[in-house]
Amino acid sequence: MDIKIRAMLPADLSATAVVHRSAFARQKLSIEWLTATLNAHPRFLCYLAEEQGKVVGYILWAQKSGFRDQVVLELDQIAVLPDLHGQGVGRALIDQSLPMVKAALAQQGSTLKHIVVSTRADNHAQRLYRDAFGAAVVATISDLYSADEVFMVARNTPL
Repeated sequence: MDIKIRAMLPADLSATAVVHRSAFARQKLSIEWLTATLNAHPRFLCYLAEEQGKVVGYILWAQKSGFRDQVVLELDQIAVLPDLHGQGVGRALIDQSLPMVKAALAQQGSTLKHIVVSTRADNHAQRLYRDAFGAAVVATISDLYSADEVFMVARNTPL
């Protein structure tokens, strides 16, 4: 696979919404969700993955608790087309977007301190977050969305 990661643009919303709908069956209003998130720049930093010009995934990063010198960054949402799961697209999204995030933070005079992420307790993506940026489960909340949710933190991220 030749995956290219780049910043999401308004012209990408329809194609990105296809990924959102396929990845999150319980969520609705995909274009509205993604539009609101993209419009919240620079609080949200949005990137997508393309293969041969087709959007195959995206990642949404959020700065938490205001614009700070040391940013607590949340991996707000990551999605990959289901038929491409396990083929490295999610890892490419994380690995290639984080340097872009760090550059954007540097432009506002900030550095990355911690990364937080929440996911279903039964989601195999926990391993991806552990391997990609060292996140560890710090709390579990039962029955938060559709099941138990775990909160993971990667502290003092040297990425």
